Amino acid sequence: MTYFLLLFLHVIGATVLLGTGAGIAFFMVISNRSRDPALIAHVAGIVVLADTLFTATAAIAQPVTGYLLAREVGWSLGEGWIALSLALYVFVGMFWLPVVWIQIRLRQLAVAARDGNHPLPEAYHRLYRMWFVCGFPAFGAVLAIVWLMLTKPQL
Repeated sequence: MTYFLLLFLHVIGATVLLGTGAGIAFFMVISNRSRDPALIAHVAGIVVLADTLFTATAAIAQPVTGYLLAREVGWSLGEGWIALSLALYVFVGMFWLPVVWIQIRLRQLAVAARDGNHPLPEAYHRLYRMWFVCGFPAFGAVLAIVWLMLTKPQL
């Protein structure tokens, strides 16, 4: 029973990370295409909230449930696919933490543009490009972690 509960929680956490990440990216990209500071400010506010509520919670729960699951099954954390998953998890975090700050800053810049009734500043566009570029390696690494969890290859 403990195994299935831990497995369920771990899979739900992975699903939340993958789904929230994809959803956030989609909504930020679509709102950015509008070039409308009011829309971008609104969407960026929701994105920051979603990252705080869902992504951060799942990001904390994943290593906890993963550790407990590995212990329950008897896997060593040094096992190849687990070690690689952990390394990729740290890699994702190295992109996600700056992205959270960027999203907060994008929201602030969009709010200022909206409230001042002027277009988005160049600083917004520069940060948005950084945000966009950071998403690809992080999302790819999350997909790789899911693949490792499902296939458990001998490494």
